[in-house]
Amino acid sequence: MPRTVIIGAGSHFGARLSTDILAHPELREGAIALVDIDPEHLRCAEAYVRKVVELHGAPVTVEASTDRRALLEGADFVIVSVAVGGPAYSGVPYYREIAIPRRYGVSQQVGDTIGPGGLFRAFRTAPTMLAICRDLEELCPRALVLNYTNPMAILCWAMTEATRARCVGLCHSVQHTSRQLAEYIGKPFEETSSQVAGINHMAWFLEFRWRGEDAYPLLRAAMENPEVLARDRVRFELFRHFDTFVTESSPHLSEYVPYFRKRPELLEPMGLQHRDPEERPAAAGHWRPGSRLRRQLEGLEPIDLAGSPEYASSIVQAVWTGAPARINANVPNAGCITNLPAGCCVEVPCLVDAGGVQPCAVGALPPQLAALNLSNVVSQDLAVQAILEQDARKAYHALLLDPLTAAVCAPWEIRAMFDDLAEAEAEWTPWLR
Repeated sequence: MPRTVIIGAGSHFGARLSTDILAHPELREGAIALVDIDPEHLRCAEAYVRKVVELHGAPVTVEASTDRRALLEGADFVIVSVAVGGPAYSGVPYYREIAIPRRYGVSQQVGDTIGPGGLFRAFRTAPTMLAICRDLEELCPRALVLNYTNPMAILCWAMTEATRARCVGLCHSVQHTSRQLAEYIGKPFEETSSQVAGINHMAWFLEFRWRGEDAYPLLRAAMENPEVLARDRVRFELFRHFDTFVTESSPHLSEYVPYFRKRPELLEPMGLQHRDPEERPAAAGHWRPGSRLRRQLEGLEPIDLAGSPEYASSIVQAVWTGAPARINANVPNAGCITNLPAGCCVEVPCLVDAGGVQPCAVGALPPQLAALNLSNVVSQDLAVQAILEQDARKAYHALLLDPLTAAVCAPWEIRAMFDDLAEAEAEWTPWLR
């Protein structure tokens, strides 16, 4: 019987991924163990999962604790989705990671993967992720770690470099973009297929087909419709010039390349905006009174017991039952993409069965796509080295080489920005000062 531990279960992911797991009849046994450092969020998540278990009539044990070590022993799967220092997308320190770069002209819309926000999120988050992996090495060394925490590539790279944890990184940008592309060309999603590879949030639709035929001519035609173009302006513009469509949304993607956010007058035509988070976090987050999850918990709204497009439950089912699955996951580059550096974190097609997650060999990306990926990978590499060596100079070099930051700032401005961020986040990253 599988034992699945969800760390960071007080977020909406705890409820969503537990529901996904229980949507598979073969997984309605064993235990789901919920961990969160916020007791109130944990209480809500536990009550929600118990309700889903009851609705399925499943003999699944639900456990909960604020102490992860109390629940990790014997785990088969460990799902991690955590925010270190405060809520993931509101309050401190997230506010500072957006506001301080803004003073230097660096505009971010999400700030969780690359750029000043993504890098400093990595610096404050990595110690917790590494500590989780070391607990796994001791308490459940055979467990498969499914990481949803951003910045995905930097954290997964550091975890696999520094620990023996079996770790794969999971995102939903491939699934969501696949459905969007079918919608753009006006065809049923079930009739389309694709092959996608690159890095997290910048993976490429190397193939996009409808009924077995190349669907890119249909997508190029759709792009000429002003209404379709306006829905995804940045990605269509990149498609126009680089010949391949990319994962992740237009607002988010605009942070990973040097073209779209370097002058204020570029933002509005591209459908972009500045992110201005509140310094004070929203009360209660996903469990606040009146929220969808709270209404479902209170019986005021039905719970959809069907699974979502997230990959976690498909992996658990495939590993546990041996029934094969095909996913895209973030894994070390061991020959998967031949023109990206060995050991970096790549997002590639993977086959999953009782033997685990097996990445597929993709070969070389078109050189222009590999170059865009590499502009992010170089910064990620320095960030990983900085984290593992506690080297502030390498952390600064990671920011110095970030594509968006370099498009906007002179080196001395980047140095001043780095120092301001290091001072603001000294509570979590004292080694950067």
